[in-house]
Amino acid sequence: MLFTPNFPLALLIRSETAEQHGIDNSPPAEVIANLAMLAGGLEAVQALLGQPLEISSGYRCPALNERVGGSDTSQHVRGLAADFVCPGFGTPLEVARAIGASVIAYDQCILEFGQWVHISFSPEPRGRLLSIFDSEEGYLAGLWDGQGNRLA
Repeated sequence: MLFTPNFPLALLIRSETAEQHGIDNSPPAEVIANLAMLAGGLEAVQALLGQPLEISSGYRCPALNERVGGSDTSQHVRGLAADFVCPGFGTPLEVARAIGASVIAYDQCILEFGQWVHISFSPEPRGRLLSIFDSEEGYLAGLWDGQGNRLA
C-alpha cells in the first residue's frame, strides 16, 4: 500500500526489533488512516529538507512498543509518529530546528537524546517543539543543545 510517493505502508511498519523477536507488527484497520496522515506529514518534512528521511521507527504494535520500552501512551502505537534522521540535510538538531521554523502542522517534534527526531501528526496538531536528553529529567520545552543552552 502506497500512501505517498516516498512513504509506503511497508516502510512505516518495518522494525528490526519486531523481525528479531518474531513480533507481527501489522497494523489493525483502525490505524491505517493514521498511518496515511503520518505518511503525508513525513512527505512534507522530506520536501522541506530536500533529502530522504531514514525512518528508524514508525508504527509499533503494543507488543513491539513494550519490547522497545515505549510509553503506554506512545503515538507510535496509534500510527501517528515516526523517529528518523536525515543525514543529507544535517544533524538531528538542525533537522528539528528546520521543522520547528516551518509551517508544517506537526503535533510534536522532539529532539531525542541528540540522536534522532521524533515527529507526530494529529487531527488537532499542538505544534509542540521539545527536547529530551535525560530520561529522568524528562522533556524540555523548545530546542536545547544538550549542553544546557536553549536554542529555540
